[in-house]
Amino acid sequence: MKWPVKKTEKLTGSCDSFVTRTDVHYPTDINLLFDAVRKMISLTMGICDHMDISDWRQGKHHIRKAKRFYRKAQQLKRSTSKDKAKKAEREQLVINAHTAYIDLAQSYIDKVRQTLLLMPPVNIIMRLRIEEVNRYIGHAERQIDQIRRRVVKGGTIPHHEKVFSLFEEHTEWISKGKAGVPVELGLRVCIVKDQYNFILHHRVMQNETDDKVAVFMVKGTQNRFADFRLCSFDKGFHSPDNQKELAILLDKVFLPRKGRLSAINKEIENSEEFKTAKRKHSAVESSISALNNHGLDRCPDHALHGFKRYVALAVVARNIQIIGHLLQEKEVKRLQRWKRKKQKAA
Repeated sequence: MKWPVKKTEKLTGSCDSFVTRTDVHYPTDINLLFDAVRKMISLTMGICDHMDISDWRQGKHHIRKAKRFYRKAQQLKRSTSKDKAKKAEREQLVINAHTAYIDLAQSYIDKVRQTLLLMPPVNIIMRLRIEEVNRYIGHAERQIDQIRRRVVKGGTIPHHEKVFSLFEEHTEWISKGKAGVPVELGLRVCIVKDQYNFILHHRVMQNETDDKVAVFMVKGTQNRFADFRLCSFDKGFHSPDNQKELAILLDKVFLPRKGRLSAINKEIENSEEFKTAKRKHSAVESSISALNNHGLDRCPDHALHGFKRYVALAVVARNIQIIGHLLQEKEVKRLQRWKRKKQKAA
């Protein structure tokens, strides 16, 4: 197969990001507490069973009881009545249900800790299992503290203190302002696509926004493809520093600015070349749609290294798909030429 890029042609690209969701349920402070309590008890049951300790033979009953208290707290809704007495009464019921739930959870934490303290010296495998139990105890205590602060004391929890999954701790709360999709739970993935639909570079973004990765994406692409000299972006990647640094790295930068434009910038963005690049930039959405349609909308792999591996394999698979498409086109053209030659001979 002949490579589609001509030797004299510059490699151009489009850069954009999208969200790949992690395989998690919608997080609330009370269902995260139940997750912690459930795992804490079930792991302790397994350790006790291995060590022939009878402390947690009723562990399944305790999990069911915790779930009943969780459901009661979950189902109680705050009153929307204008009657202050009714509103206060309902508020007290909500507080009582949450208080009973966190008191029960705390009693299980105390009991698990007592069990772990009484255990004899164990091998390294059991020590690791005990460390895992202690990790879930830490999660449970954090959620108890947050429920008490939010529900009982009427405070608010700062965003940086919140955890959105106990099992996929890298999960982020992402609000990109899309119509019908107010919030997505996962991580951003940024890609650079060339004019032939190949994905040249990708990056899993942790606690990063688009404007923080624009320069890294260009540098990463140029490390692999030295002739990469033009790239288009959307407004989300704009910052004054990005405009300066990208102008050094690239021959042409098509990065729309935010806010009111100066006369010079308005002239640049109203130029025919800039408008053409802006129209063509939307083609990167086809690569994003292809990745999402073939499984990258949600990552079923566990932990951050599994997430990154899954994204990387999806990018490789997309590029293989493009190669296959080019091979098919080549074969179709060959058959068409053969057919025309046969018709001409006849």
